[in-house]
Amino acid sequence: MSKLGIFLEIKDGKFKKSNHELISFASKQGREVIAILCAEKLDSHLTHLQGLNKVIQLSSATALLNDTLSQVISETIKKESITDFLAMATPLAKDLLPRISAKLAAPMVCDCVKIDLSAHEATKPVYSGKLLMNYKLNGERYIYSVRPNTYPAEGPSSTQNPVVETLTVNPQSQGMKLIGTTKGASGRVDLAEADIIISGGRAMQSKENFTLLAELAEVLNAGVGASRAAVDAEYASYDMQVGQTGKVVNPKLYLAAGISGAIQHFVGMKTSKVIVAINRDPEAPIFKKADYGIVGDLFKIIPLLKEEIKRVF
Repeated sequence: MSKLGIFLEIKDGKFKKSNHELISFASKQGREVIAILCAEKLDSHLTHLQGLNKVIQLSSATALLNDTLSQVISETIKKESITDFLAMATPLAKDLLPRISAKLAAPMVCDCVKIDLSAHEATKPVYSGKLLMNYKLNGERYIYSVRPNTYPAEGPSSTQNPVVETLTVNPQSQGMKLIGTTKGASGRVDLAEADIIISGGRAMQSKENFTLLAELAEVLNAGVGASRAAVDAEYASYDMQVGQTGKVVNPKLYLAAGISGAIQHFVGMKTSKVIVAINRDPEAPIFKKADYGIVGDLFKIIPLLKEEIKRVF
């Protein structure tokens, strides 16, 4: 039977939460699963990798850029006879997978919300999320990226450690050079992986008022997002922006505070499992899209919500 490959991400030494979704999905396919990841040390991550058949560890003295990484992964896919290759739809993968697809001349579907590997079919949102499009792929190899929070993360299928193969990569041949990186606020929950997101709009009125959302988010272990209007007003940083020109998220719960519900924002969070809106305008478009709505002053409602949640939990 053909082999299945997955690309896993380790960021700042931490095993990304969304990796578990990919591992769980791959483990249910009844095929040999080979994981590829970049890491200098794997000892602390082995428990996350249990149940996989093989792990190929890409090791390098310096950070690997995507032009080099895509070449190494493409060669590995050929060498290991992998026919289906998957990654989560993260910023890294959105740049990496098209390169791999081009090098392998393999069809690719990105940001999938449903995948049938046996039929080589995938489903993804199109036209700003207005429709779901079904794709039928033809080729020798197939590449997919999966929208976070699409499949449940059910843990390892067994306690068996995988075979680990270390591949040392020489980065000297890279056509580009990494000059530096700029990090966002530390400790912030990654919106792409968050189960709960609390977002604020222009009605937050100031950057300082986003503290209200941060306090509620801390109680719920949630991420804090923002509409484009709030970002443009400099109430929030760009890495918090949810929407067509920001991040596309897929949480179990999305709470929109003081967000009118413009289509630009809605397409970035419309696949949320439950949407709750807080707005003082009863005619705000967000209420037509929300599962639950609260009409009122968010500066009164958010503190009440925080205290009630703390009391219950």
